[in-house]
Amino acid sequence: MADLPLALVTGATRGIGAAAARALAPTHRLLLGGRDADALGELAGTLPEAKPWPIDLTDTETLETATAEIGALDVLVHSAGVARLGTVETATDADWRANFEVNVLGVVTLTRLLLPALRASKGHVVVINSGAGQNARPGWGPYAASKFAVRAFADSLREEESALRVTSIYPGRTDTEMQQAIVADEGRAYEPERFLRPESVAAAVLAAVSATGDAHPTEVTLRPRGLV
Repeated sequence: MADLPLALVTGATRGIGAAAARALAPTHRLLLGGRDADALGELAGTLPEAKPWPIDLTDTETLETATAEIGALDVLVHSAGVARLGTVETATDADWRANFEVNVLGVVTLTRLLLPALRASKGHVVVINSGAGQNARPGWGPYAASKFAVRAFADSLREEESALRVTSIYPGRTDTEMQQAIVADEGRAYEPERFLRPESVAAAVLAAVSATGDAHPTEVTLRPRGLV
């Protein structure tokens, strides 16, 4: 199993990140990134070649230490994220900073630190973006702005690192704990059947990573069929 490619998935404790880890498990060794070491250990125990990689993406010093141990990396899936919503009038500076610290700077810093390892493997970077990274809606400004920013980051990385593949995936609203909190804030009843399943987004990750070497899947957009 040691000759399997190595994938690092952030946000692996739940939702899309955990689903992506499960989708990649049959064909990859895994590093499971996240802040909840217990949850990471529990997931790792269910997958054949997975190790917990507990990390706080906002702690650059710790990231530098942890990434220094990775000599070669085939796949990096950025799934960690936060969603602090609000209008331009009501959203606080802390809301804007929280979105950008995790959704943008966490992605930028981790990718930069892992560039030597990704270059060594001619690797693949997958950024789980959002429909909000394509279309900003009223009340979603702080989150959407961070997703537009990470979209620009992925586009720049793709142009600068020609040996790497860089894929942005834009899922519509997905049945996760984050989505449950958003719907509660909207004052609506939660109907999971109206949203994408995390496994559906994970399938798009696997399809991108499994694309033949001559193909570069640059963008994938998914929308829930049940959401109107």
